[in-house]
Amino acid sequence: MYARKSTDVEDKQVLSIDAQLTELREYAVRENILISAEVVEKQSAKIPGRPLFNKMLNEIEKDGGNILAWNPDRLARNSVDGGRIIYLLDTGKLASLKFPTF
Repeated sequence: MYARKSTDVEDKQVLSIDAQLTELREYAVRENILISAEVVEKQSAKIPGRPLFNKMLNEIEKDGGNILAWNPDRLARNSVDGGRIIYLLDTGKLASLKFPTF
């Protein structure tokens, strides 16, 4: 499970991290999704280089996995991160992406 809130423009944030986590946990219970880890990051996704996001993707690349996030824009807002997610999906390392908003 991945939750992110940007630190660059506070007034444009749709949902706080606590609200994202609550909604994601409730969604996981409804959909019978086992959460193996919760990753919370307070950083903009406009440029590559989020350390916890990269660590999560490195673990998925190594061992496989899934991602549950509140909205796709919590994961990628730049072409490098978006491309990496697409590559992990294409290679089968990332089995699924789940979003309660989609």
